[in-house]
Amino acid sequence: MTPWVQRLIIANVIVFLLQKTVPGMTEQLQFVPALVLYRPWTLLTYMFAHSPFSISHILFNMFALYFFGPRVEERLGGKRFIRMYLISGIAGGLLSLVTPFAAIVGASGAVFGVQLAFARYWPRDRILIWGIIPVEARVLVAITTVMALYGGFTGGGGIAHFAHLGGFLGAWLYLKWAEAHAPVKQWQKKVEGPAATMVPIGNWRLVDLAKVHEVNRDEVSRILDKLSTGGERSLTTAERTFLQHFVPKD
Repeated sequence: MTPWVQRLIIANVIVFLLQKTVPGMTEQLQFVPALVLYRPWTLLTYMFAHSPFSISHILFNMFALYFFGPRVEERLGGKRFIRMYLISGIAGGLLSLVTPFAAIVGASGAVFGVQLAFARYWPRDRILIWGIIPVEARVLVAITTVMALYGGFTGGGGIAHFAHLGGFLGAWLYLKWAEAHAPVKQWQKKVEGPAATMVPIGNWRLVDLAKVHEVNRDEVSRILDKLSTGGERSLTTAERTFLQHFVPKD
């Protein structure tokens, strides 16, 4: 088990035991959307509390976290994993504003975010539902989304369906942001971005294709054609660097 998955499971179990033994604990932790301005801390605390009357609630969430969480944490790293988890839970609470007077507890929104991340990185991995029915991770997310939408708009039998949907949405937005700001993406932008006009290529019109080795001739010709139609700003850094080798030096 990975560090943050372990910490989250321990935290949820401790809070559940406190709910069972300390009177009024659940009421202090639960999130009521209509009261968010008066009890803002509950937007965070609700995702560590569960129904004290049903052990199946916490068991289901912690089993899902134990199953999906470690691979996602290893893929993202600890810091990004816990950020995504908390953002998913908060997004689940915020989307629950559509049911303003429902009291919400449970890690489902945050755990659904972890499930979405799992399906994003390993979409074809098969999950055994009830240990019997194999379903691809991406299909499981699609089915769960449809069920949450249906349950949310039809009443849903006391389940916080919009928190589940919010968890999916929060995780998806965070992952898109994290991937766009990953170091490799920043490096790619510098290497491939059209802004790399800082790399001088000299007088490219003097390039003699007849003197270019046949191994490189097609690529040099392609770049020269690109220059003729789009100008120097159309080239990436990689293309500029490559062409430099064939431009005659003064």
